[in-house]
Amino acid sequence: MTERRFIRRGEAGASERGAKPSSRKRTDDKRERILRAAVKVFAKKGFYASRVSEIAKAAGVADGTIYLYFDSKDDVLESLFEDRTERLLIALRTELAKEPDPPARVRRLIELQLGLLDGQRELAEVITINLRQSTRLLRQYGSKRFLEYLELMASVVSDGQKSGHFRDDLSARVTARALFGALDGLALTWALGDGRTGGLEKAASQLAELWIRGLSPKG
Repeated sequence: MTERRFIRRGEAGASERGAKPSSRKRTDDKRERILRAAVKVFAKKGFYASRVSEIAKAAGVADGTIYLYFDSKDDVLESLFEDRTERLLIALRTELAKEPDPPARVRRLIELQLGLLDGQRELAEVITINLRQSTRLLRQYGSKRFLEYLELMASVVSDGQKSGHFRDDLSARVTARALFGALDGLALTWALGDGRTGGLEKAASQLAELWIRGLSPKG
């Protein structure tokens, strides 16, 4: 634990900024390896019962190496959430631009959100179950990435209202938050269940149908 007092992420970042591309790649690879190891450890033992030394062992690195990239165990979990949300945002912006109209974009949004976890039961458990065990991370729910994600969802609803595809008597932001809640609930029950791929695909299709019909103009 002594290393934690002297080696911080900021110090590591300062040295990495001047590093060669190959060095930065190795650094990124090691950070990702630690995150992947954390997914397995958190999913197996739970957030509170997990130890940084166990994450280090699973990642194949020394205990002190963890603190080159993360401040604490909470920071590892927070970084997982932020990193995976960023990946989802990139995928959403790319794929939604290809869809012809707002209803198709809602359907695609739901498929992509659940597809991110499909086949990754351990990650689903970490994000939907262990995430709730970190009070620090719950306070960070107003983080930039998460708000970007909600605003992107709200923009899909808003665009549909402007084009006449969706009813205009609903708040786009409230609708976006409600949709996130539905997606989060599905991911949670899937993680706690048998984790079968087909079940999540069917749920995504039914949820999309429910929301598209519910957003359709009255009459």
